[in-house]
Amino acid sequence: MSFKSGFVAVVGRPNVGKSTLLNALIGQKVVIVSDKPQTTRNTIQCILTKDDSQIVFLDTPGIHEPLHKLGEYMVKVAINALQEVDVVLFLVEAGRWTKLEDRIVEYLNKVDSPIILGINKSDLVTVEELSEFQKEIESKLAFNQIISFSAINHCNLDVLVSSIVKLLPEGPKYYPDDWVVDHPERFIVAEFIREQILLNTHQEIPHSVAVDVDEMVNDETKDLVRIRATIYLERDSQKGIVIGKQGRMLKTIGTGARHQIEALLGTQVYLDLWVKVNKDWRNKARMLKSLGYE
Repeated sequence: MSFKSGFVAVVGRPNVGKSTLLNALIGQKVVIVSDKPQTTRNTIQCILTKDDSQIVFLDTPGIHEPLHKLGEYMVKVAINALQEVDVVLFLVEAGRWTKLEDRIVEYLNKVDSPIILGINKSDLVTVEELSEFQKEIESKLAFNQIISFSAINHCNLDVLVSSIVKLLPEGPKYYPDDWVVDHPERFIVAEFIREQILLNTHQEIPHSVAVDVDEMVNDETKDLVRIRATIYLERDSQKGIVIGKQGRMLKTIGTGARHQIEALLGTQVYLDLWVKVNKDWRNKARMLKSLGYE
């Protein structure tokens, strides 16, 4: 039996469920999830290996109207992911088509690869509403296939995977069987910390926060990993929110992140978090580069 493999770009506007879908497909948490828009900032390769195939999914930032250099970088990353992939999975939300979807279709019109339209959150609408929605959008582009599913309920994901595999060419196994993500542990650790900030802080914080892991070393004497990370914010007022009264918010963030990091690394973790202000860092090219965004 031939082995099939290839790269699949997952694109869509913010909050359509790209990261939730990939975590469900991979079978474990590999990318962070939040109800805040533009949670994903980099392209992350998530690897699904089966007996007869290997799919390398490219989780991309949500395509949106950028308001700063970081936003411009995120949109550029998402658009670049459309080039030279084997399949594009265009994710939309059942019953909702916006101007951003129309804008994404403009980009997809220039793509030669097969395109699957994935309708996520299909459990939130009736069968009749889903059918009507599909009729409305199937003429937007010459999609190779339209598949509805629910990522959060793991409904119809097997159909999605088999449809993708059919469109992939015969090819090699790009990653070992036990790999599920291509980024180093430091990157994932920083993302887990950022996720806890998104979950626990006010609306003004999420887009202006970045996390950099300064140190990550094994302490063999105490059988744990020591991690020191810096949380960067844009304003002094945000620093007070993240730290919280008597440091309670920072402790909550650290505790939540530590549990996830320990599950990732399979060992105890000592997490030391620092909070710094770097005014308007999202518009500073040097800062963006140092954080890995350029």
